[in-house]
Amino acid sequence: MKRTSRISTKIKLLGALLILMMLSVITTTIYLNQQNEKDALVINIAGKQRMLTQKISKNIFYVYYSSSKDFYELNSAVDEFINGLNTLRYGNIDKKIYPAPTKNISIQLNKVEKEWKVFYNNIQNFKLYTNANIDKTLELEKIIASIYRDNALLLDSVDKLVSMYTQYSEKKTNFIKIFQYTSGFILLMIFIYALFQLKLIESHVESFMQYSKNIVMNENITKLEPLKLEDESETEIIEVSDTINCFIQKVNSAMDYSSDALLQSQKASEKLEELTIEFDSIIDELKDKSLTYKHLNNSEDIVIESTEELINSTQKLSNLKIELEKLTKSCQNYS
Repeated sequence: MKRTSRISTKIKLLGALLILMMLSVITTTIYLNQQNEKDALVINIAGKQRMLTQKISKNIFYVYYSSSKDFYELNSAVDEFINGLNTLRYGNIDKKIYPAPTKNISIQLNKVEKEWKVFYNNIQNFKLYTNANIDKTLELEKIIASIYRDNALLLDSVDKLVSMYTQYSEKKTNFIKIFQYTSGFILLMIFIYALFQLKLIESHVESFMQYSKNIVMNENITKLEPLKLEDESETEIIEVSDTINCFIQKVNSAMDYSSDALLQSQKASEKLEELTIEFDSIIDELKDKSLTYKHLNNSEDIVIESTEELINSTQKLSNLKIELEKLTKSCQNYS
């Protein structure tokens, strides 16, 4: 059983595929670009954390060596670091920043938080001993040494965290590129498939139109060949071709019937002519027998009358055939 499909179905399917693919590409690209913007913000926050650790250490060393008790910049940097760390760990609804996107980043954030707690505890002790009324020089020296050591560890951990966020963002960027290239390739394939289907439909329609032109231009209509289509022809073309083939079959049947009837009538006419000739010879032989001649003369009249009727019948059938030919030629002239 041959498998067919409608032209309208093919067009709708191709249109739906193109629209769906284009919407998918546009939607996904917009979404991923928005995510990249958030990733850039997160990377900026993580990079700022690295700067804040150095700023905190610098302020501590400045206060220690200058014997100053101004902790305004130090407290501001500490608060900013804490807010940034909380944003990275738990996200920020207002900024539409989500918590750690991967397990490895989450583990690294936990490590940074542990090191920060030790570092923050030293900061608090430093401020406490600096404001103490008694001499805490020894304790402060130990804290400064600890801060110097822990700052390097915390800075290294934050650097690693920034690198992990950067790599994560780059992977998403690469994914966007691959997705766009893949989508572009799929769209190209759909376009090529659409062109192939359109050319196929065009070839089927062209075959149909060429057959119609051949029928119109063909003067001999005694035997019309039915329209033959390819197996993958569309349903609409098959339906129209079936209608035309049905009409052709009826025309061929009428032409065959008229031709056979005309041939039979011609044969009968020839036979009657032969009988007439025989009767003429018999009449010549029996012309002295008046009664017999009279009956035979009547028989001859009957035969002649029958012959004339057959000739008229033959003429009518010939006229039928001529009218059928005129019908077809009128279709040709109209086209």
